[in-house]
Amino acid sequence: MDDNAGTGGGLLFLTDEQLRRGIEAMFFAYRGFTADPDRILAQYDYGRAHHRAIHFVNRSPGTTVGNLLSTLGVTKQSLNRVLRTLLNDGLIEARVGKLDKRERNLWLTEKGIELERKLSDAQTARMRMAYRTAGPDAVAGFRRVLEAMMDEDQRRNFVALREGNA
Repeated sequence: MDDNAGTGGGLLFLTDEQLRRGIEAMFFAYRGFTADPDRILAQYDYGRAHHRAIHFVNRSPGTTVGNLLSTLGVTKQSLNRVLRTLLNDGLIEARVGKLDKRERNLWLTEKGIELERKLSDAQTARMRMAYRTAGPDAVAGFRRVLEAMMDEDQRRNFVALREGNA
């Protein structure tokens, strides 16, 4: 984005064109961020929904299907399709809940952990390089921008995950 954005009274004023360039940068950055995992996922005939499910099950082992639904913000039908594939392919296992027998708790299998590691290694390398290039002030600012873009429910899920309460 432009460094010519003026400030006044502590507020940031950006033109519509500067905002559009920011939006375009997000589109291209997202394409780069997902490119390496997409190549890995294609080998398994998986898509980004599979990646997100694997990622969040890894981040919250034993999470319930209901929690995963809430975190991903997808329909039950869509998640069931993804989970069925991952269960059948031996990447995720579902166990009956200890307290509530109706619940299914989800864990990655060894095979799932291995795939998650490949996917996260690719994205971690890209994030590390970008963060090093941008510097610590930019990293903190970027994080604040991302959190400010989240809806309140998304921010609650993000904070819960970050604090290990998801």
